[in-house]
Amino acid sequence: MKHVSKYFAGLLLLSMASSCSLKKDPYSAIPDNDILKDETKWPAATAGNYALLKEENFTRNYFQMGEFPSDDVTLSGATTDPLFYSYTYGHLTNQGNALQIWRMGYKTINGCNRLLEVMSEGKSDAVNEMIGENLFIRAFVHFSLVRTFGRPYSQSPETNLGIPVITKYDITALPKRNTVKEVYAQIVADLSRAKNLMDNSNTNSYATKSAAMALLARTYLYMGKNDSARIYADSVITSNKYSLVATSDLPGYYTKSNENNKETIFAIHHTLQDDRTWSSIGSMYYMSPGGMGYGEMYASGSYLKLLHQHPEDVRNAFVQIVPMKDQNGKDSLNPVTGEKVAAERNGVPKWYILKYSNQDNVPTLSSPVVLRLAEMYLIRAEANAKLGNNPAAISDVNIIRARAGLSGASLFSALDLKGYASVLDVVLDERRLELAFETHRVFDLFRNNRDVFRDYKGVQPANPQTIKYTDASVVHFIPEQEILLDPNLVQNPLQ
Repeated sequence: MKHVSKYFAGLLLLSMASSCSLKKDPYSAIPDNDILKDETKWPAATAGNYALLKEENFTRNYFQMGEFPSDDVTLSGATTDPLFYSYTYGHLTNQGNALQIWRMGYKTINGCNRLLEVMSEGKSDAVNEMIGENLFIRAFVHFSLVRTFGRPYSQSPETNLGIPVITKYDITALPKRNTVKEVYAQIVADLSRAKNLMDNSNTNSYATKSAAMALLARTYLYMGKNDSARIYADSVITSNKYSLVATSDLPGYYTKSNENNKETIFAIHHTLQDDRTWSSIGSMYYMSPGGMGYGEMYASGSYLKLLHQHPEDVRNAFVQIVPMKDQNGKDSLNPVTGEKVAAERNGVPKWYILKYSNQDNVPTLSSPVVLRLAEMYLIRAEANAKLGNNPAAISDVNIIRARAGLSGASLFSALDLKGYASVLDVVLDERRLELAFETHRVFDLFRNNRDVFRDYKGVQPANPQTIKYTDASVVHFIPEQEILLDPNLVQNPLQ
C-alpha cells in the first residue's frame, strides 16, 4: 500500500497511479534507517529539518507571500514571478509559489514526524530538547500554511477549512483538510508540549522554550484568545532573556547575524553559503550599488506617509529613497521642502526596503527574523487593548516608540490618542511601523476584520484597490496539482 505521507513529503514527481514507492527521504544525505537505528544521528536529522525551513521554496515564499498582499508595499511592474498574483490578489489554482511552500512545508512537517515517532520523551534531557525542537518546527510550518490557505480564525473557524494536519509519517488514507480551528488546536498542542521539553540553552537560530512561548503568544492573538496571548507575551518579556536593542543600534538590526541580536527570539539563520542572490527575499526589495537585486517592490505611499510623520523616528532607516538625478547628475530636490525627490519606475516612487539586505555587507544576504521581543510588547499591547486595559496597552506602545527615538508629544497617553479613534487603532498602527515587511500587516488587518486599502501607485488592478476581509481572495488556492493527487482536498472558493 502506498503511504500518503510520502506524497506529502513534497516531491510529487510521480502520479498516484505509479507502481513505485512515493517514499521520499526528508533528510539530506542521511538514510532513514541509519537515523532510526542510531541515536547519535538524531541531532543531524533535526538540523536537517531546520535546513528545510531555510530552503528557498519555504523561507522566500513565507516572507514574500506573507508580505506582498499588504498595504505596506507596492509592486512597480508586471513580473513572471508568481509573487505577482500574491500582490494583486489574482490568485491562480496552479500558482507556483503556493505549490512550492505547500510541498516544502509538508516535507518539513514529515521530517519532524519521522523523528518524533522514534524519539521517546524522558529518555534524556538531550532527547527531550530535540523532541521540543521538532514540535516547534512542525507547529511553525502548520501555522505558516494555515494562514496562507485558511481563512482568519475570527471567521467561523469551526467550519472554514484550513490545511491537513499531519502528525504521523505513515498514514494510509488520503488526508482531508482540517478545519481552521482544528489546525490551530494542533499548533497550540505542539507548542505547549514543546515549551515543557526545552530549555533556553540554544541560540536564537534554534527553537527554545522562549521561542515556543513567543509563538504561542502570536497564535493565541490570531485566535482572539487575548488573555492567553497577553500571559505568554508577558512571560517572554519578563524572562529577561531578551532585550530591545538600543535606539542607536536599531537601524543596523537586520544587518547582523542572529547571535549578535539580543532582541531576536528566533530567526532562520543564513550564512554566506546560504545566500540566494537573485532568488533571495531581499532581491525584490533592493538593488545594490553594484546592481545586485531587482529592486522592484517598494515601500508604499501609505506606509511612508505614516512613517514620515516623525522624521526623528530611526525606523526611517529601514527604507531608502532612490533619488532622481538632475541634468548635472545631482540629486533632485523639492523646491519647497528641500527634500530629495524619488526616482520612479513605471510612475512608482522608488523607496528600497532594507530589512532583508546587507547582512555581513552582502546585498542579498539576511537571516530573516521570525520572532523578536518588540513583537511581544505589541502582542501584549493589542491583547490589553482588547481586554480594556488601555493604560497598559499605551505603556507598551510607548516603550516601542521611545526605543525608536520618539519622545514628548510623540508619545501617547490613555487620555490623548493623538486623533486615533481607539487604543486598538493606536496599537495596530504601531505594529505597522515596527513590524513592517515582516509578514504581519495583512494578517493584522484581516484577523481584526479590517480591509486592505491601497490608494497609491502600483500594478494593483485598481487604484484605489480595496480587498475586503470577507473576500474569497484573502487566501491562496490549494495547489491544483495536490488536488489531482488527493481528491479529498477541497479547493478554496473561486475568487
